[in-house]
Amino acid sequence: MKIDNPKAYRNATELEVIRELLPIEGADVLELGCGRAWMTRQIAGQLVPRQLIATDVDRIQHQKNLLIDDLPRVTFVYGGAEAIDLPNESIDVVLMLKSLHHVPPDKMEQGLREIARVLRPSGLAYISEPVYKGDFNAILSLFHDEKRVREAAFTALQKVVGDGTFVLAGQHFFNAPRDYRNFADFEARILQVTHTRHEIDAALYQRIKTAFDAHMGEDGAHFLTPSRVDLLRIDRP
Repeated sequence: MKIDNPKAYRNATELEVIRELLPIEGADVLELGCGRAWMTRQIAGQLVPRQLIATDVDRIQHQKNLLIDDLPRVTFVYGGAEAIDLPNESIDVVLMLKSLHHVPPDKMEQGLREIARVLRPSGLAYISEPVYKGDFNAILSLFHDEKRVREAAFTALQKVVGDGTFVLAGQHFFNAPRDYRNFADFEARILQVTHTRHEIDAALYQRIKTAFDAHMGEDGAHFLTPSRVDLLRIDRP
């Protein structure tokens, strides 16, 4: 397993990679860490699972998600990966979309073993994590440096593959587009999230804005964010 593979990247959206790698149609799907449910909506609407259970540990965002009334295939549940409130072998596909590194480091391995517990035989876990490099990461690291937690997430993945809990079905590296209309859009979507408290004083705020504005063009700021997918398979009868 590699935490990065510079020669393996291609440009693609997360949804395109999911569509390519996962048998979503008609499947029972669990998304751990759904956030604002933007990808939840894309998956439910375009890939047509039988059901999609979408969880989050941010109580404020979860309450907002409960107000969504136009996704009949989706059930929003409060909870984290380290304690999944589902029966053994009840799910076909588990998704973690940039959320494993948000699990407390001492609970990451436990969370992955919980995923193994709820997956059916031959089930798949799609673990997508940001790779620590690129222009967007340079801005993010000014106020929220995730180097250590991303490394901890990768170490946890290595452990559950190394001990046979999962079989590594493949690694996939891609550059995903990330677009912002302006700094106010970036601030609303990144600086003002409710799941993480950022300590930003006036001087740091200006540094962040200056770094972001360096990427602004006539139609906004556009980034390619490097990501890695570790596709894990349950291999039991």
